[in-house]
Amino acid sequence: MATIAIEVKALQKSQLPCPAHSRFPPMTSAPIKIPLVDLTCQHQPIQTQLETAIQAVIQRGDFVLGKALAEFEAAFASACASEYGVGVGCGTEAIALALSAAGIGSGDEVILPANTFVATLIGVIRAGATPVLVDCEEETALCDLAAVEKAITSKTRAIIPVHLYGQMVSPRLLIDLAERYNLVIIEDAAQAHLAEREGAIAGSFGTAAAFSFYPSKNLGGFGDGGMVVTRNPDIARKVRSLRNYGAPQKYLHADLGTNSRLDTIQAAILNVKLPYLQEWNRQRQQAAKIYDTLLAPLRSFGIIPIQNYSGKGHVYHLYVIRITNDCPVNRQTLQEKLRQQGIETGIHYPLPCHLQPAYRYLGYQKGDFPRAETLSQQILSLPMYPGLTPAQVECVVSAIAAIIS
Repeated sequence: MATIAIEVKALQKSQLPCPAHSRFPPMTSAPIKIPLVDLTCQHQPIQTQLETAIQAVIQRGDFVLGKALAEFEAAFASACASEYGVGVGCGTEAIALALSAAGIGSGDEVILPANTFVATLIGVIRAGATPVLVDCEEETALCDLAAVEKAITSKTRAIIPVHLYGQMVSPRLLIDLAERYNLVIIEDAAQAHLAEREGAIAGSFGTAAAFSFYPSKNLGGFGDGGMVVTRNPDIARKVRSLRNYGAPQKYLHADLGTNSRLDTIQAAILNVKLPYLQEWNRQRQQAAKIYDTLLAPLRSFGIIPIQNYSGKGHVYHLYVIRITNDCPVNRQTLQEKLRQQGIETGIHYPLPCHLQPAYRYLGYQKGDFPRAETLSQQILSLPMYPGLTPAQVECVVSAIAAIIS
């Protein structure tokens, strides 16, 4: 395990800047505290900007569908190399409204991975469509496109590729598949703000894309929020109507809509944070690079990071490892011992969608998606956020090494 200490010394020059962690802490026996997510490093340096933006909304009084929302919609769509952005209440609603705007609903089948947060599944159901689940790849945890193709029927209208943990599903393969079977692509990009793969940015190649601005996302607000991004003006117009009671203009209700609007104050906050997103993503990538280097000696002990096939395009919303059967300790023991040392971890996600009690009516059984089920028993998310220092990463990996040895 001495390799870890040697490697970290070579990497200390690449320390991630953060006012809250301005230098490497001394290696002492004092209790440490490394959270799974720490937003302090994001918010402290821009607190004045955030407060100013909030006050501007308060002074204008345009709390719903206000000026800051229109500005953020345009700015975020542009950042995604797309044309239109429509702010909605949350990422779940973004999926549902994008599907509905694309004309997908009752009687239509939508294919999505079993290995995703349940919001993807809920979005399909909210749109009135029938969800069809498929397995994932073991190495990346991303949707298995070979399984998608096998699941296509005459009723299939759309695919929802989930860009999981900050890594995109292959745009090239998705576009090829969609064109061969005349399918709509609705990107679930809730964990992939500004992620790239094969020259495409998340949100730029599908019929539409759904984003979440939950506080812990790479770009997060101070509450719930979401957006539909699209290059299709008809989709954009339809979502704008659907989110606002189905009214393209006040008191004229042309569509069966709902109330799902991104609050102007949240939009103002996100507009302040958006210019920093690329740098924050870079800091996540740098922390992931250090994790990769320091964890390499532990592969023979059954600690396997989720594979990155996107290179510099992976934005590491999460840094996830697999604790395989070769590991001397199980996941529960490892997680608990890390917690005892002040290191917080997470599991994304402990129970696949098809085994969730509420969705048994879909008819899936244990064993239907073996890779998703195996991963759900192996995966562990390590601390990851902008401002995570090499010293903190070393603490995490050193603690893992000590526990398993």
